Amino acid sequence: MFTVFIIGNMASGKSYASHVLESKGAHRIDLDELAKSLYVPGSPIVDELCQAFGFEILDDEGSIDAAALSSRAFSSPDLVATLNAIVHPAVLDQLALRLLPAQCCSVLVPQYELTCVEISVPAACTEAFALADEVLAVTAPLESRCERAVQRGMDRDEFLRRSEFQLDESSVCALADTVIENTGTKDDLERQLTSWLQARGLLCGAAGASA
Repeated sequence: MFTVFIIGNMASGKSYASHVLESKGAHRIDLDELAKSLYVPGSPIVDELCQAFGFEILDDEGSIDAAALSSRAFSSPDLVATLNAIVHPAVLDQLALRLLPAQCCSVLVPQYELTCVEISVPAACTEAFALADEVLAVTAPLESRCERAVQRGMDRDEFLRRSEFQLDESSVCALADTVIENTGTKDDLERQLTSWLQARGLLCGAAGASA
């Protein structure tokens, strides 16, 4: 199994890139989705989040309201750090369980030719990079990313505010083994990903993704 971690800032195109690879046959893991799967009412991680950010982050069923949590957490660098310190250790433990071979011979673990892991906060996950065969950054200038986010319905000021808590593009790229510049169309990004796959001999028989 070849494992690639796909990193990038908001609206860089990393999510589209991971979905392209998934459509070509890769197994996709989204760390944000993995984190949300841990938000079980009454669980230790939910209790810790409530202690740190208040019980107003819960919905009517006692689960985490992602929008409410984001609103509170992304109000200061210290609170972002608190959020990462609570969530990421548990998420990375779960990621390791999915990527490392099972220790028990009675456990059947699916085998994939390619697994792509989408990571939106790479600086908080560097200790897990040893689990990857390659770290691939998808990058784009801030203004381009802002335009994409606004087109998707995000408020411009909110995008710029949240971007302040992310690494700059050069720092994201410095964490990667390979960098793909996503400054063109979706088709351009898909072509670059196809070339990346071909260069590594991965998923050679898979059909292409649709834009």
